[in-house]
This record gives sequence, structure tokens and C-alpha cells, in this order.
Amino acid sequence: MLDVLDVHVAYGKITAVRGVSLNVHEREVVALIGNNGAGKTSILKAISGLEPLVSGRIDFMGRRLDGMPVHKVTALGIVQVPEGRKIFSTLTVQENLLMGGLRVKNRATVKDQMNRVYEMFKVLGQRRHQAGGTLSGGEQQMLAIGRALMAEPRMLLLDEPSLGLAPMLTEMIAEKIVEIAGGGMPILLVEQNAKMALEISNRAYVLETGSIAIEGKSEDLLENEVVQRAYLGME
Repeated sequence: MLDVLDVHVAYGKITAVRGVSLNVHEREVVALIGNNGAGKTSILKAISGLEPLVSGRIDFMGRRLDGMPVHKVTALGIVQVPEGRKIFSTLTVQENLLMGGLRVKNRATVKDQMNRVYEMFKVLGQRRHQAGGTLSGGEQQMLAIGRALMAEPRMLLLDEPSLGLAPMLTEMIAEKIVEIAGGGMPILLVEQNAKMALEISNRAYVLETGSIAIEGKSEDLLENEVVQRAYLGME
């Protein structure tokens, strides 16, 4: 479904991504884990069209994405939930969701999708007229994910959805990611919480200084001694 092929990304003279190749198939959750500065977010930005490639290519459902403007990438069905939520803090919950559904032409579809978001994240329905900036961090993350779902994506890119959340909220967000994936939505998940990411994903790639160091089934990486020592805090 998504194929990233020998991709290089640079910021000036600094190379952030070095020859990364990865893929995401239908109905899969694929995790990207690694330390800060490993290149995880740069890969998501390259897929979304936010960062140009130095070389390589990115294909999605048979269409070449690299070089394509962001709005066209989004129109093809790739929607990113950015690190830090980036909700519209002065708009209400409902207005934030409506912003996510702007590209959907059928108003009945928008209404149906909003009802599905409220069903998935019940607290958002209870606070639909509350300003987004007054929500807790966990509620803002739910809103960011819900806003992305309003666009009826074919694939979700999630960038650090557990960042800054308490363990209980992290667990809840993880459960919702599993629920979304269970409905057939492929997800590319960037996470510093390696344990959570590996527990809810099908496959994973470990990035170190812009390159893939380890890849495989998530269940196998949970048992990998190198991964355990470097990312899971196990000796």
C-alpha cells in the first residue's frame, strides 16, 4: 500500500534520513521507534509532502508521492496527526472536527463521521462546545486523532501520540489506535514509547541516526536483546 524506497532527507548540510526503505500493507500497524533525532518524524514529513527528498521515492497505492504538494497527498488519503497535537485551541471541539472534514463534500457523510468520532471518544461528545485549548493533554490527543478521522483517510500517520501523557492515558490512546486499526485502517506509528509501540503494532523498524538498524515482526523485536537494552530499559 505504502512503499518508501531508499529515501534520503536533509536539512541543509545535515542528513536526517539515510537510505530508508519501509512499507505498510493494508490492515497493518507499523511502528517506527528510535531516539530523538533518529529521523522518525522526518520520514513522516517526507511521506506527507512536508519535506522534499534528496533522493529515493515514495509510492502509495500505485501513485508516486514524492514531489507531490501536501494537499494532493492528503486528497489521496494520507492524513498525519502531528507531534504536539496542533489542534485549533480557540475553536470548539466540534469546530476542530469540522475543520478535519473540510475536504469531504457530502455533508451527511461529515455528520456520520462526526458521530463515529463521538462514539469512539465519548468525552469529546460531552465537550463538543468547549474550546480545544481547555482540554487536557489526553483529550487534545483524542481530538487530534478524531480530526484526522474526519477526513476519511485511507492511511493514518501518527507522530508521538503518547507524548507527555500519563501512563493511564497512554494506555487508553493505545487501545484506540488498536480499535482504529481493527476497523481496517493502516497506520504508520512513530513512538518513543517503544514498549507501547511494539505491543500494538504488527511490524516495526528501529531507526538509528537516520538509518534502519533493525526491522521485523513486533513480537520478535520485543524479545530482541538489543532492543530490550536500548529501548525497553531491560538488562
